[in-house]
Amino acid sequence: MPATFVLLPGAGSDSWYWHRVAPILEGSGHSVIAVDLPYGDDAAGQYEFADVVVDAVEDVEGSIVLVAQSMSAFTAAIVCQRGEVDVDLLVLLAPMLPAPGEAPGQWWETTGQPEAKRAFAVLEGRDPDAPDDLRALFFHDVPDDVTEEAFSQEEPVVSNTPFETVWQADAWPHVKTRVVAGRRDRLFPLDFMQRIVRERLGIAPEVIDTGHLAALARPGELAAMLERYASEL
Repeated sequence: MPATFVLLPGAGSDSWYWHRVAPILEGSGHSVIAVDLPYGDDAAGQYEFADVVVDAVEDVEGSIVLVAQSMSAFTAAIVCQRGEVDVDLLVLLAPMLPAPGEAPGQWWETTGQPEAKRAFAVLEGRDPDAPDDLRALFFHDVPDDVTEEAFSQEEPVVSNTPFETVWQADAWPHVKTRVVAGRRDRLFPLDFMQRIVRERLGIAPEVIDTGHLAALARPGELAAMLERYASEL
């Protein structure tokens, strides 16, 4: 049965991030709403982001699959917690998987991400002390033409406000949740993601053979995973 996929981008990105996945889902008869979140707005935190998502889906009928990339896991958790949208399935892609009472800005240290990122750099033979190179960190497995298109766009402005928003919750919302992690993710290494997902949700992530940006690197494979999840509703 066709579903509506509501796609949220990661920090500093926008709906363009999903431009390779959306046509595949639509071609299979699904509806797609790729949401732009106001990352550059100093007046907008995670709860304001959640308002944007709720407004975007207010007229949707049928099954809703909410898909959140990286930091938008915080936004998605708030959307599900508030209950204004009947989310049938939450899919977290390479997520900053939040814990109740945590802000995105705290997440890095509370999870041990810097140490995990450094250890993976050493494992791959990269200099762990080198300054972050966006192409090497995020686009190492993305096709060259897609990478060039990404870097040809206007440089994003990202406010500190969404990083400072504390998720006011006591527990994970009661919504069916799946997590997808990249086998070659240099920002959130696989063993790190497996540990965080196990500790915080008690489940294991499904692995896709990509870096952090699966929707750009392997859109067909990711779309097939999303369609399979929707078919199981």
